[in-house]
Amino acid sequence: MSDDTSGSPKDAHYARLRRNYRDAKRGETGTAPRRPKGEPVPGRPAAPGRIWLYGLHTVAEALKNPRRKLHRLLATRNALGRLEVDENALPFPLHLVEPKAIDTELGSEAVHQGVALETEPLAAKRLGDLSGASLVLVLDQVTDPHNVGAILRSATAFAVDAVVTTSRHSPQESGVLAKAASGALEHVTQIEVKNLADAIEELAGQGFLTVGLDSEGPEPFEASLSGDKLAIVLGAEGKGLRQKTRGTVARLARLDMPGAIHSLNVSNAAAIALYAARRHLSAS
Repeated sequence: MSDDTSGSPKDAHYARLRRNYRDAKRGETGTAPRRPKGEPVPGRPAAPGRIWLYGLHTVAEALKNPRRKLHRLLATRNALGRLEVDENALPFPLHLVEPKAIDTELGSEAVHQGVALETEPLAAKRLGDLSGASLVLVLDQVTDPHNVGAILRSATAFAVDAVVTTSRHSPQESGVLAKAASGALEHVTQIEVKNLADAIEELAGQGFLTVGLDSEGPEPFEASLSGDKLAIVLGAEGKGLRQKTRGTVARLARLDMPGAIHSLNVSNAAAIALYAARRHLSAS
């Protein structure tokens, strides 16, 4: 591949990245190793302050979101037709491309369905923006973007007012998370906090009953619910709630399961808890 830098500044930037990659990977023989057949090919790094969203549902919902700052859309002719947008009315550049051009930007593992949208991450809101909220989901260091994406889908389905995460030990907005959320990222208010224990106490001060899900909780989840404002707290995959979080919530409760398996993936547990919480709020 040529390293010609006579094109745009962006072309020169990627040429430098290719040279740096080769230089870093060269062995004593002075040749770069071949990529094993079938090994995933990485995409190009996103521009500073921007991310790529991809997949038809993800991009379609992002295009409808007035809070999104959009920069450009890459799409195949077939995918553009399925998006059902007026290409002449788009207020940002549209590039009709072949699928391989999107693979180059995103990498070979991204299931993009022929469409990719360059955008900026949504700005997180603050706990003070929860006026009128009745159902909040709090994630205690849930790190897997696929799980967080699935949780956002459930949160959208059950009309959760906000999802609270920590600024550290939580996945940042990305194409992987957005694809797992399948458009839900655009519909759920996301609040980012530095200290989760302080945030839980602030929620309690706003009148929320804070309930932590724990497989060893002393009472069934449904029996723990009361009042008309609920904040459900879920722990990380595997280790569950941290000790400080367990000591901060007002109640610890379990999801009773009569089968041989007594624990669930955090995204499945979230869906069940939200279903029960929404039924409680509807009846109260």
